[in-house]
Amino acid sequence: MQFDTIIRGGTVVTAGDTFVSDVGIRDGRIAALAARLEGASEIIEAKGLYVMPGGIDSHVHLDQPSGDGIVMADDFASGTRSAAIGGNTTILAFCMQQKGQSLREALKDYHARAEGKCHVDTSFHLVITDPTPEVLGQELPALVEDGYTSLKVFMTYEGLRLRDDEILATLDTARRTGALVMVHCENEDAIRYLIGRHEQEGKLAPRYHASTRPVAAEREATHRALSLAEIVDVPIVIVHVSNREAMEEIRRARQRGQKVAGETCPQYLMLTAEDLDQEALEGAKYVCSPPPRDKASQDACWEGLEQNVFDLFSSDHCPFRFDDPEGKLNEKGKRHFRWIPNGIPGVGSRLPILFSEGVMKGRIDLNQFVRLASTNHAKLYGLYPRKGTIAIGSDADITLWDPERECVLTNDMLQHGADYTPYEGTVLKGWPVRTILRGKTIVSDNTLRVQSSGQYLPRGRSGI
Repeated sequence: MQFDTIIRGGTVVTAGDTFVSDVGIRDGRIAALAARLEGASEIIEAKGLYVMPGGIDSHVHLDQPSGDGIVMADDFASGTRSAAIGGNTTILAFCMQQKGQSLREALKDYHARAEGKCHVDTSFHLVITDPTPEVLGQELPALVEDGYTSLKVFMTYEGLRLRDDEILATLDTARRTGALVMVHCENEDAIRYLIGRHEQEGKLAPRYHASTRPVAAEREATHRALSLAEIVDVPIVIVHVSNREAMEEIRRARQRGQKVAGETCPQYLMLTAEDLDQEALEGAKYVCSPPPRDKASQDACWEGLEQNVFDLFSSDHCPFRFDDPEGKLNEKGKRHFRWIPNGIPGVGSRLPILFSEGVMKGRIDLNQFVRLASTNHAKLYGLYPRKGTIAIGSDADITLWDPERECVLTNDMLQHGADYTPYEGTVLKGWPVRTILRGKTIVSDNTLRVQSSGQYLPRGRSGI
């Protein structure tokens, strides 16, 4: 047999091309693309289906310590299972440094959490919360050489956020080492002031999470992050942008000649602040940061995807159970929005939402979908061309999409650890009917077929 598997007669879609072709797979890689291939032990009929690169979700939180008495809903087993169900073959998760902890210690912990559990390929972003001279001068440069080539810094959350001088020092280390920095942009001082004012007025329900984190706090921090990156002349990624004002900061920075990538997420296309304003604490399900905004902001985020202001469409999957004393409805969270765990599930629903709401409704074309779902993530985070495309020599990470499959989204379909999806009841057209990782079918008919087949991926430097 010339091939292990042939995917026959599907419409191959990459970031730049769309064509009908057979795909020949050998030893876990794509070995041939041709009108008709023969000689394989497995033939997958794909007529009428789109044959796309497996999704890459580059913004995922799994099994992350989340405060006293709070437990994240997904470990690496359940989180990567849901990722595969939703058409993904690679995720990039965060490795959170604790204060006083070395990066090596943090990585040892997270590798132990992930080992033997992952159903898709996985890599880690480093989260820098304690940028000591040893971390920036010794550890980080060595880890970049080892393939940990991206990191994240926070401008909000007490205990996580960095001062401007610490951000500058981290950015400067990234410039010298070739690492890529992701920035969570919200002004913590403004948020803390507004929380205090809300407390004085007795405004403690979930909906007030949104009004204490206004657009202006995100816009200002976005402008400041871009200014700091300009000072040390280094590319950055502005993650989970929720509104036009922050998006326009990215557009203006590019017009000045800065290298900057932008990211948005499903919650900013599908939810609004009104979702937080529900009876019986139902609004707690939608608490995330930045919070969902309004219809005009939704329209702006779609515009950003259509016009390539946003390079990335990621889930920011950060799951907690709702009806659980270790989740959203913990005792303190019932009384005050600031104690509601911050984040929502989305790794399994990211791509079906983008396909249905984007491609099938004519907002983006198939090639844009592939760029936003996979290719741009691979290029930005040092995985291309091994990942993110269908080309000879690339890993055979492939998802087959049925554009005619219609369904109503339910939480059970996603098979994650959370007890809800914020998108329950969404009518979808188009669904990933088979997910293939390095030539092996890991999901078909919404069922996991192979256990724990994922590998850890060291990465090269960014292509930005």
